Amino acid sequence: MNKSELVAAVADRADLKRRDAAAAVDAVVDVITEKLGQGEEVSIIGFGTFGVKERAERTGRNPRTGETITIAAGKSPVFKAGKALKDALG
Repeated sequence: MNKSELVAAVADRADLKRRDAAAAVDAVVDVITEKLGQGEEVSIIGFGTFGVKERAERTGRNPRTGETITIAAGKSPVFKAGKALKDALG
């Protein structure tokens, strides 16, 4: 499912116009992105928790040259599924 299919499904399920459903989906994604950028977790009961994981600086190898390189520290988004979502998937 892509974004336009998600918007159509939300519009159908919530009895909204497509334009309103698209605004709602965009707003949810924007709020989650903003809060993760501030280092906060976003928890949706029954669905899951979005968070940020810190990755430490580490060494690696350039696969083309075999040269040792330093990979910078960074942050990655993570998602942990909630119990209800896990149960729904079997």
